[in-house]
Amino acid sequence: MRAERRRVDPLFQPAKAWVRWEPLGVVGIISPWNYPLQLALSPLVDAIAAGNRAMVKPSELTPRFSELLKRLISEAFDEAEVAVVTGGVEVGQAFASLPFDHLLFTGSTAIGRRVYQAAAANLTPVTLELGGKSPAVVCGDYPLEKAARSIAFGKFVNAGQTCIAPDYVLVPEGREEAFAEAVIAAARAGYPEVAGNPQYSALISERHQRRLLEAVEAARAAGARVIAHEDAGTREAGKIGPTVVIGATEELLLLNEEIFGPVLPVVGYRDLGEALAFINARERPLALYCFGKDRRAVARVLDGTISGGVTLNGTLMHVAQENLPFGGVGASGIGAYHGREGFRRFSHARGVHKVGFVNVFERLGPPWGKFAAGLAKRLVKRG
Repeated sequence: MRAERRRVDPLFQPAKAWVRWEPLGVVGIISPWNYPLQLALSPLVDAIAAGNRAMVKPSELTPRFSELLKRLISEAFDEAEVAVVTGGVEVGQAFASLPFDHLLFTGSTAIGRRVYQAAAANLTPVTLELGGKSPAVVCGDYPLEKAARSIAFGKFVNAGQTCIAPDYVLVPEGREEAFAEAVIAAARAGYPEVAGNPQYSALISERHQRRLLEAVEAARAAGARVIAHEDAGTREAGKIGPTVVIGATEELLLLNEEIFGPVLPVVGYRDLGEALAFINARERPLALYCFGKDRRAVARVLDGTISGGVTLNGTLMHVAQENLPFGGVGASGIGAYHGREGFRRFSHARGVHKVGFVNVFERLGPPWGKFAAGLAKRLVKRG
């Protein structure tokens, strides 16, 4: 929070310059349903740390949590400092249209576009934390089972309802079947059963469940191989067991839309260049995962792609690092927060210049003389 000294060019000496980090004012936060506590309070902490007041609109799909959050916040803060606003879609639309000093939204790219449009009417700056098809690349030198365990963990926690979950996996051609079997084995080890297992999440709604089931059946009908962790009563419990799909074609939903569920397409590649071309043919993802031992191959993946963040030889872990910025790029978001970046995201960098005992440029003011003309020539040459 301390003001930062900045260098003053010799031409403007004697003088001092510094940047003051000041609150923006009132920050609006629209949080999603999949991690309702973390994604409401994490940006709220950053906003308060920067000295702002805040209003939070949690998701209408988690009404009981939203009411609990509203009660607890009201017990800890004066409503003029932090307020929680609950309600349905129409309340969310009205919330996004308020003239905030900054607005942070976490959710889907489609809704993010609407929020951006609403904020633009007030010239409200935004941070958009969206999603997309986050790829995992398994290099040929990395142990397949080890990669499968990490990817199964990142994909099936919260039943895949994670914005940075691996959306699809690229593995060397010919190893798709072995990788898929290893993923399912890791899933079965972590979740021996699905329907009656409180440690395995349900889908948020019947609509979300139906969308994924239809996507899997469309892939099967198109000739893809589907390997699933079967469990009696899974659908009735609002769940879908961990599922891996090999050979899905590119026109299908599974390779075109963010999956946001426990279904993992596996795609083979002949060489790393082909894998990178596959990634770059799509919108820039929120996360990217690369599994490899060869530093040159890993560097090639990093240099040849663009994503919001990266975890190497693992999944999800970059989001837990408070000393790393977290955010998207392109269709996966605008801006980053967490830690120092969060403080600065919700601050105004106010530049201050203090003139010393003499102001050279005022001395050079009109009427312009020979000294001013000579100095102007020096500045032109320097430029």
